[in-house]
Amino acid sequence: MHLTIDAALKAKCSKTTLGCVRVQVETSGSPAALIAELNDCEQAILRLPEPRAVLESPQILATRAAYKAMGKDPARYRGSAEALVRRVIAGKGLPRINAVVDIINLVSVESRFPIGLYDLAHVQGDIVFRTGRAGETYKGIGKYDLNLEGLPVFCDALGPHGSPTSDSERTMVTSETRNVLAVIISFGGKEGLDHWTQRLSQLFALYASGRERKTELIG
Repeated sequence: MHLTIDAALKAKCSKTTLGCVRVQVETSGSPAALIAELNDCEQAILRLPEPRAVLESPQILATRAAYKAMGKDPARYRGSAEALVRRVIAGKGLPRINAVVDIINLVSVESRFPIGLYDLAHVQGDIVFRTGRAGETYKGIGKYDLNLEGLPVFCDALGPHGSPTSDSERTMVTSETRNVLAVIISFGGKEGLDHWTQRLSQLFALYASGRERKTELIG
């Protein structure tokens, strides 16, 4: 499996860079130490004098700007990092799904970058990160059918399966998942991306029995 960024997307959003972690995992409930990290992350935001200021972080602003450049309304289609931060600010907390999903949500809120997560058993062929086309859609995880036109999307041989807003049910991680690809999406360049990619890889090893970890920056 090979991942590339489409030239047309890169022309509109020239700083687009992806931090990738490919890893074998055990998909089980989150251990107490990971739950504690999630709680600490939430409280760190809530204790800020102005928690909503997090929504103006450079990473979130870069995602909004990229959506505008592609013709998508960032107020209607938010990046997943922004959506998670808004949950925390509203007092709803981060969802608790399983160790693998909880890890990417933790790093997404810490870093302010959207992160895609894909079960490689349900990915066919290579993956291209490109702009969604007219008529393209998929059912988001726990969501309605997304209108993908103008949205940055990950596509394999079967079509779109993920985006910085919401991934698809087709490639979602379940209790049967053993091989995953996690992709940190930066529309503002490489700054800090290697740190967060390594953080993600280390958490998979620590909390999800991550093995044969491979990391890569694509930009």
